[in-house]
Amino acid sequence: MIPLTDRRTGLAAAVALALVCCLSGAPAAAATGPYAVPAAAPPAVPPADPSSDGPPGLGDPVFPALGNSGYDVTRYDLAFTHHPQSRTVSATTTLTARSLRRLRRFELDCAGLDVRSVRVDGRAAQFSLHGEKLAITPTRPVPTGGSMTVQVEYTVDPRAARPHTGWVVTPDGFALAGQPDSAHTVFPCNDHPSDKARFTIHVTTPTGTLGVANGSLTGTTEHDGETTRTYTSRDPMATELVQVSVGRYSVRERRGPGGLPLRDVVPTARANALEPALSLTPGQLSWAEQHLGAFPFETYGLMPTDTDAPDAFRFTGLETQTLTLYKPGFLLQREPAIGSHMMHELIHSWFGDSVTPRTWADLWLNEGHADFYGLMYRYERGWPDSLGLTSLEARMKDTYAQGDQWRRESGPVAVPNAANLFDDQRYLGGALVLYALREQVGDRTFERIERAFLRDHRNGTARTADFIATASRVAGQDLGGFLTAWLYGSTTPPMPNHPDWHVTPASAGSAVPRSRGTATL
Repeated sequence: MIPLTDRRTGLAAAVALALVCCLSGAPAAAATGPYAVPAAAPPAVPPADPSSDGPPGLGDPVFPALGNSGYDVTRYDLAFTHHPQSRTVSATTTLTARSLRRLRRFELDCAGLDVRSVRVDGRAAQFSLHGEKLAITPTRPVPTGGSMTVQVEYTVDPRAARPHTGWVVTPDGFALAGQPDSAHTVFPCNDHPSDKARFTIHVTTPTGTLGVANGSLTGTTEHDGETTRTYTSRDPMATELVQVSVGRYSVRERRGPGGLPLRDVVPTARANALEPALSLTPGQLSWAEQHLGAFPFETYGLMPTDTDAPDAFRFTGLETQTLTLYKPGFLLQREPAIGSHMMHELIHSWFGDSVTPRTWADLWLNEGHADFYGLMYRYERGWPDSLGLTSLEARMKDTYAQGDQWRRESGPVAVPNAANLFDDQRYLGGALVLYALREQVGDRTFERIERAFLRDHRNGTARTADFIATASRVAGQDLGGFLTAWLYGSTTPPMPNHPDWHVTPASAGSAVPRSRGTATL
């Protein structure tokens, strides 16, 4: 994701405490093997609710109350029906999960939804809403290792869920933007990236509007003036990457490298005007595959939604899996204004979607990589950026100079909090870490590290420690100390091969705001 504006703020006390742990030497999880990185203390988990079978969250370093322990979701079956007269949505979420312990009671993340009924394994279950949790008590406990099917029926008005919402309201319907912690305002779920699952999504709309979702169209039925379209995702997906949209859309299909099916979903009234931007995707895919290997999913496409309302978007682009969401006006521009940004979002198919961060503290793995390759793509084409710089080396030198100031204001690259999660430090700061790694090991070894990391964690999740372990193994040298200093240190380390680069001393005041990565380039 590329937000519209920076959210850089001063460090909160919680991050200061986190630094005490992280600066002692390591990422949040241990890796195994000859190049293992020592683990830092685990994040604090909220105290357990004595009436439940587990704590109220997974203890994520950024969003500790997000997610739920006690079960692992393997599949979601989502059904949405849009009612244009009332602008409401009626929906059913059916999830299949495996219990990790005996469950007398369990919770789903859920907020802003009018829940009508809950069934567990076909039997009506007791339920209650508290905070952003849906507490469920089945008629009989679920045994350890048992499979359970949970069905929740509910209604929601997408217009009423602001400001904390995963809904993007459009003139004819809606789209979704669940990143980072809002998918549960759209459907009850285990809303944490560590619990990826497979999805089937049904979207029912009246004649004249089109319902779309992630993955491939696998079924269409018509009844009483309505059409239900079913979409299936081949590969597992994190809840924050789910996309469902309803509107007056047209579908533009074409082929990418190796015959990859490309599907763009565009507002019908703007389809021709958007075509120049849409036609860029095949060439961008070819460039990305040269660096990272074959595209990881069964299809790809863009979806600029049909609204320019100034408060409808917190971002310019969002990497919802296989169907990237865009603020519509952005793609009406021509290259070079949009090319590096489009590459940023495309790279998320590898870093973020296929390989998903295990925790939100690992976000730099997504955004740092997306900025790194987005900038490479820009400068290879000779497009100056908003600072007038024309090479990756020049941009990284400029970023390097600000390193200590950013660490003072936003903490180390791999230690975000909820307020500064999408700051420059996770984007350009993350890209700077990757640039330093490439300078340390060389171009060829760096590319081998990237491909090995993507191969080893495809369709799964990864922590920062996993990246460090892969880098060390592939390079044949212990890079734990080197990368830990770059990712967790309070000061910016020396840049390999560039002894002439200097860091500007941090001051008590804020740095002059700079455009972040590919956001406004």
